[in-house]
Amino acid sequence: MRTSDGCWTCRVRRKKCDENYPVCDACTALGITCHNDQHNRPEWMDGSVKQEEMAQQLKREVKERAHSRRGERVFNVSGDYISHAEATTGQLTALPNNTLRSAAAPICDLLKAIPEVHNNELELPPETSWLGVQHAVHGIHRSQDACGRMVFEGSDTALLMFYLEKVLPFLFPFYHPPLLQGGKAWILEMMIRRPLVRKAILCQSFYFSFAWGTTGDEAAWKKVLTQTGDAFGVLRQALQIISDSHIAEHLHGAVRIMASIMQLQRFETAVLSFDSWQVHLNAALALFTQLLDSVGTEQSVGHDTRFNAVVSRLGPSSSTLSTQSVQLPTAEQAAFRFSSALVILDDIIASTMLQEQPRLYEYHLSLLKGSEGTESPINLEAVIGVQNLVLLGISEVATLDAWKQRCRVAGSLDVIELAHRAMAIKEPLLAHLRRLEAESEPAVDPKESSGLLDVVAASAYQPSEIPAIQGYLITRVWAHAALIYLSVVVSGWQVASADVRHNVDRIIELLSTISPPAMLRTMVWPFCVAGCLAEPAQETQLRRMVDPLPLSVFGTVHKALRIMENVWQSRDVGDITTRDLAACFRSQGDVILLL
Repeated sequence: MRTSDGCWTCRVRRKKCDENYPVCDACTALGITCHNDQHNRPEWMDGSVKQEEMAQQLKREVKERAHSRRGERVFNVSGDYISHAEATTGQLTALPNNTLRSAAAPICDLLKAIPEVHNNELELPPETSWLGVQHAVHGIHRSQDACGRMVFEGSDTALLMFYLEKVLPFLFPFYHPPLLQGGKAWILEMMIRRPLVRKAILCQSFYFSFAWGTTGDEAAWKKVLTQTGDAFGVLRQALQIISDSHIAEHLHGAVRIMASIMQLQRFETAVLSFDSWQVHLNAALALFTQLLDSVGTEQSVGHDTRFNAVVSRLGPSSSTLSTQSVQLPTAEQAAFRFSSALVILDDIIASTMLQEQPRLYEYHLSLLKGSEGTESPINLEAVIGVQNLVLLGISEVATLDAWKQRCRVAGSLDVIELAHRAMAIKEPLLAHLRRLEAESEPAVDPKESSGLLDVVAASAYQPSEIPAIQGYLITRVWAHAALIYLSVVVSGWQVASADVRHNVDRIIELLSTISPPAMLRTMVWPFCVAGCLAEPAQETQLRRMVDPLPLSVFGTVHKALRIMENVWQSRDVGDITTRDLAACFRSQGDVILLL
């Protein structure tokens, strides 16, 4: 029977409470917030609208945590018990987040970020033995038949094709490299010939086949854990190999390791394992900077020149298109360009969460703008759909925020200097936004739009080509979010500000125009920025954008909504003069990489 002395969470959910204090067993089992203040009645417990809204939020929280609860089951793998948390994160969550604070950490330090995994612990296949890993690093595959042909299990072949046809377009819907640049053939080559990358991809492929319902039982989930253990084991041993010598001697292997780390980063985000993203990002940043340093550290040599030198050393390719006599890039060249774009994106978004200057800030101008009269070496739009200039603007705002925090602590903040620096960021963003608006066509009718992805029965997703108009609209969403971010850094939490209201309204309007709902996965950070400063009348509209998206593959979108709802509940609570977006992102006690 329910009693009047139970926690407020159980009361609003109309559930029996064991009345344990400070956290009841029911809330502990579900992994949800236990509101157990025995002296003060929560303001939302009003028997009316607020109470109903809290009941709905708790329902969503229970649903969100269901995935993690399922993952905490313990499975027996080759005689040793491992939990889902241990397998999917490789025990990284137990490591301090500052393990690799320096982007210049030596390669041997990266080993601290990867768990010790021995073959007899997870029953790794033969190719993940020490010799197999050496082959993985050096690009030699040893699983061949008597005729020298590559041999795969039938299930692996199906999973690799599933990744190419379904998972890759879902995760990177804007990535359509031209055929004359090799297209996506490099991914197929990496999967076939590079065991290190293949293991990281199999993790994702098996998980998404499980999440989308193409396979589905506890045995399938156990297979996900095994694939993850395999991937971390190979990654750790590969790092050990290149740590024994200079990175320049293992340039190709280092690129494959960086590509694998970024793939595992996306995998862990998908399975709602957010704790170890900083360790992964630190490792990727260290590899990226050391790859560029491997071709020279002289100050006179620009980062764009070093980047191109690395690309050059990863080639040349012996493959050509016979009809065009065009030399195609090697798999490692394409992987380096692709993974570098992801590393830069992750670094910029992380800096907004941590109120720190992006670790690669000094690289941004040369890599994202290029030298005068030359193309930028890295094209973010081709990989993630957002134009370089807008991400550069967000990077500048994050750097301004970090400078402001340092000055505030030192008691030397100059408001005029702050405004001057902000104007230098705002004007290029506004000019670029006006160009984008001029180039954008009228909104496409969602019913007629070919769209990006369609949410269909049983949570299956069918990728399709992206109209050019959608790319312009998405970059505009990010640009408006950058301007909101800048406004908060400069002027504080001014929800009623005309600039803030204009940019929030424009983001919500554009999100309503972009079709289908699954496109929201490419705009989690701007969605959360706009939502944190939304008005009460806009809350329902924002929630409806998330409702059709299953938690199993849209974890960060749901997490962003939780952050927004937490901000909405505390609109009139606390001192808003100290509130900022970084505080909102951390409001639930952890820092999530909103990607």
